[in-house]
Amino acid sequence: MEADISSQAVGLASNTDFSLLSLFIRADIIVKSVIIILIVSSIYSWAVIIDKFRLFKKINLTTEEFEAKFWNSKSAESFYNNLPTNIEDPMALVFKDAMQSLLKRKSKTDLHERMTTMLETGIEKQMSKISKGYTFLATVGSTAPFIGLFGTVWGIMNSFQSIAISRNTSLAIVAPGIAEALFATALGLLAAIPAVIAYNKFNNDSILYSKKLENFSKRFLTII
Repeated sequence: MEADISSQAVGLASNTDFSLLSLFIRADIIVKSVIIILIVSSIYSWAVIIDKFRLFKKINLTTEEFEAKFWNSKSAESFYNNLPTNIEDPMALVFKDAMQSLLKRKSKTDLHERMTTMLETGIEKQMSKISKGYTFLATVGSTAPFIGLFGTVWGIMNSFQSIAISRNTSLAIVAPGIAEALFATALGLLAAIPAVIAYNKFNNDSILYSKKLENFSKRFLTII
C-alpha cells in the first residue's frame, strides 16, 4: 500500500510542470495579482534605472563642457548672449536663469543676496528634476520583498488547505502550491535588489552633482 502511494506521488510530481508560466497560470487570483504587481514594478524600475544612467552620463559630459567654455569666455554677459536657446544642461540652466534675473534688475542693491537666492533656487529646481523617480526606486526596494512574502504566505496557506481537503500529505500534493509561493518571493527580491542598488548609486551621484552646481554658483558669484 505504501509503495502504491509513493509511486502515485512520483507520478504526479513527474507530470507537474514547474515552468514559470505554468506556476503563474496555476496560481490563484491573489498570488497572480502579487506576481503582476512585482513584474510591473520591476519593469518600471529598470526603465527608471536606464533613464537615470543615461541622464548622468549625459549631464556629466555637458556640464564639463559648459564649465570649460564658461571659464574661458571673456565675460558672463557675452557668454550668456551666445548660449543656445534649446540648452538642456542643468548647470547651464542655473546660469541662464540667474543671468536673466540679473539683467532684468535695474537696481543693484542687495545684489549678492538676491543672486545667492536665485542660484540656490535654480539648483533646487534642477536637482528636483534629476531626482525624479528616486521615490519609486526607494519604494520598490523597501516594499517588493514584503509583497513577495505576502504572496508566499498566501500560497503556502493554499497548500495546507489542499492537504486538508485531499487528506494526502505527499509532496506531490503540496509541491505546486509551495513552488508558486516561492516564485512570488523570488520576484520580490528580483524587483527589490536592483532598485536598492540603483537608488543608492543615483542618490550618491545626485549629491556629487549638487556639490558641483554649488561650487559653480559660489565661483560665479565672485565674478559678478
